[in-house]
Amino acid sequence: MTSSASHSFAEVIGDPIDHSKSPLIHNFWLKTLEIDAEYRRRRVDLSGLAQYIAEVRADPAWRGSNVTMPLKLDALHLADEASDRAIAAGAANLLRFRDGKLWAGNTDVGAIAILLDRAAKSGGDAGSVTLLGNGGAARGALVALRLLNITNVRIQARDLGAARKLAVEFGLREPPVPLTHRIGSGILINATPLGMAGQDCLNCDLGEMPDHAIVFDMVTLPVETDLISAARARHLRVITGLDMLVEQAATSFKLIFDRDAPRDRDPELMKLLRA
Repeated sequence: MTSSASHSFAEVIGDPIDHSKSPLIHNFWLKTLEIDAEYRRRRVDLSGLAQYIAEVRADPAWRGSNVTMPLKLDALHLADEASDRAIAAGAANLLRFRDGKLWAGNTDVGAIAILLDRAAKSGGDAGSVTLLGNGGAARGALVALRLLNITNVRIQARDLGAARKLAVEFGLREPPVPLTHRIGSGILINATPLGMAGQDCLNCDLGEMPDHAIVFDMVTLPVETDLISAARARHLRVITGLDMLVEQAATSFKLIFDRDAPRDRDPELMKLLRA
């Protein structure tokens, strides 16, 4: 079923999707800028993705879709074209039309790079990185670290076989170690679901990290994870999942609606997201 062409829309798709805060972010910006459009959420599972893409191709009101788990890999393969960052990360979190073709992008990579660079320039220790995980989020982090020319990276993961393959692909000097290995690097990036609501935090002992370390937790629910709380207790620099969500959303917003997100309203938006 198509929408009225007079009222354009974008949406976030995935499964599950009810928890997504993307509609709150994008609709806040749309209202602020008085853009006559709507941003929705829609449950789409892997078996329904191809049909969904066929549907939006035929809908003149569709502006684009953000893509979340478990669709990021398939979205990349089903698109006609893809950005270099999406190809390098092996995943897409954005679909839209460009020159009549379905284009897949990855705004997560840029968001990670921006946030880490900002934290490092504010005095954070960017000398070495511990990356937790070896899935799609970890791949995006590795692409971002490459953009920042940060090469001293060690992966910690449950699946050491998959982690070794990833380390070889990205030319990492340090061999992967088990997920529960102690952490003493200047940057810690959690690219796993650990610490998400209902899951334990296995890496909350930050006692060996330097005083100017940066802790980046990609988990968005809860807003304040145990890992972030542990980092704050040590007065370390923190980057939360919400920080990343808003940063990647701003780039997505520009690509979808062709307007810059009103970032001067970030304090108000963050208050809404944390409510």
